[in-house]
Amino acid sequence: MVARLTILILFALSVIAAVGEAQEKSAGAAEKFAEILAEYEAMTREADPAEAARAAGRGVSKWVDVTPDAQLQRAARMTDLLSRLDALGELPASEIDLAILRTIISDDLQVSSHDMMRIPFTGDWGFHSGLLLYARRTEIKSANDAHDYIRLLRGTQAHFDDQIVNMRRGIETGFTAHTDPLSVTIEQLAEQLVDDPEDSDLYRPFETMSGLSASEIRRFRRDGQEATKRAIAAFQAAHDFLEEEYKPHARTTAGIAELPGGIEAYRTQVISHTTRPDLTPERVHEIGQAEVKRIRAEMEQAKNQSGFEGSFEEFLVFLRTSPQFYAQTPEELLEKASRISKRLDAILPKYFRTLPRLPYGVEAVDPAIAPGFTTGRYSGGDLKTGTPGTYLVNTYRLDQRPLYELPALSAHEAVPGHHLQIALAQELEDVPRFRQSYYATAFGEGWALYAEALAGEAGIYKTPYERFGALSYEMWRACRLIADTGLHFYGWTRAEAERCFRENTALAELNIQTEVTRYIGWPGQALGYKIGEITIRDLRREAEEKLGEKFDIRAFHDKVLQDGSMPLGLLEAQIRVWIDEQLAS
Repeated sequence: MVARLTILILFALSVIAAVGEAQEKSAGAAEKFAEILAEYEAMTREADPAEAARAAGRGVSKWVDVTPDAQLQRAARMTDLLSRLDALGELPASEIDLAILRTIISDDLQVSSHDMMRIPFTGDWGFHSGLLLYARRTEIKSANDAHDYIRLLRGTQAHFDDQIVNMRRGIETGFTAHTDPLSVTIEQLAEQLVDDPEDSDLYRPFETMSGLSASEIRRFRRDGQEATKRAIAAFQAAHDFLEEEYKPHARTTAGIAELPGGIEAYRTQVISHTTRPDLTPERVHEIGQAEVKRIRAEMEQAKNQSGFEGSFEEFLVFLRTSPQFYAQTPEELLEKASRISKRLDAILPKYFRTLPRLPYGVEAVDPAIAPGFTTGRYSGGDLKTGTPGTYLVNTYRLDQRPLYELPALSAHEAVPGHHLQIALAQELEDVPRFRQSYYATAFGEGWALYAEALAGEAGIYKTPYERFGALSYEMWRACRLIADTGLHFYGWTRAEAERCFRENTALAELNIQTEVTRYIGWPGQALGYKIGEITIRDLRREAEEKLGEKFDIRAFHDKVLQDGSMPLGLLEAQIRVWIDEQLAS
């Protein structure tokens, strides 16, 4: 009996010792993870002037370093961090932090290995665009604000020079942009070539200074004119380089499939933007074809419900050409977008328990970049700095901006789409900083596309035309799966890529051309929308089927958004744990 008791005691002591050893090991791993995290966030502040400025409570005054040496140093540090992360194993207490950080670093290394910085523009965005948007949103209210912005303007030439070095490397290695996004970029640069710096979009912050003395305002305007002249000279040099030196080397094939390493680079972009390591271009193309077939059947039904008696093709012509579907002035388009946004605000309590504190506004896209810019976009704000989110509406060429698409566009860019999701992520508490700013394309764009369908569920689409417009927008994202893989994997021409949009959507011709230019210039990004939306849609269906009467739509949406942006595989795991918890409660 004593011997047996002794054995039990020894066994219990061994278990206690093992548990203690495991706890000690876990605590050590957690401490190492905290060190890795601190190094990563410090590195991010060093590499990202906007993040450094935010942390310091100042305006952005420096440009990101895009030189090859900086990229190599970053890659080396990232490789070291990833190796140390992999050595940790799993940390249950910080599972989401670890999984997301590992994804971010792995993705950064994979993408950077293909040297995509050799093509630093996409057509609707580029190395020059950020400064224009920043100028539009910058308010000078102190001497520090003025000094920071002047320093940023003065640094434009050096930054553009670094970009030109990268593009020259692209010429030398045969990895260059297509002629279409190049032409748009040249036009955007030309818009900034004015003689008087006060006529420049970049000078705008100096016109509305406040909180400064009259002498300070005079001094900063004088310095601002000089700094703006320097920036204009940088735009001129970049314009001349692209027009004279780069243009003769621009590729004529629309996709990157035929570029050196193009197929491998594209496979990496597919994984990066979908966050699906096992997803291939072939499989994406198949998903696109299936979605086009499904949505087309729904569009046929919507057409019939409108009372239109002609063919599907004739209905598209009617929608694209009838004056009743188009605003007459930019102000009318903005007012309609604002009214729709307020209607969307009103549905939120029915579908969400948790809403962001940060508000958003509706503004027109800057005319300087509007011709090549997408039809709408969200620009994030910052509660810390008092900057609201912004739903940008393109008012260029009103005859190409149909009103029947506006409700779906507003749901996507404002609420319950991008503003709701991004602002909630920014307001996360007790998480590392990178979790507040991380943006996985498939999660963010997938959520925004899901939000378009949610708006329909809430009754936002009032007319058959608006319902058809929403389906047309969904079809637009399905066609992207076909067009993007067609361009960059199967070697399609631009005309082949445009066919799906022209035959199956009500998108205006300018929108089709602008969007395909964007896909040509930004391989893989367009895939995230549909892949992400399908994942969220399937997870909701799974939750509804398993939970039955226990399913709460507000609780489901809060769960999807409560931890911010994340890879789709991690989202699936989180939602399935939540479903099990709901079943057990």
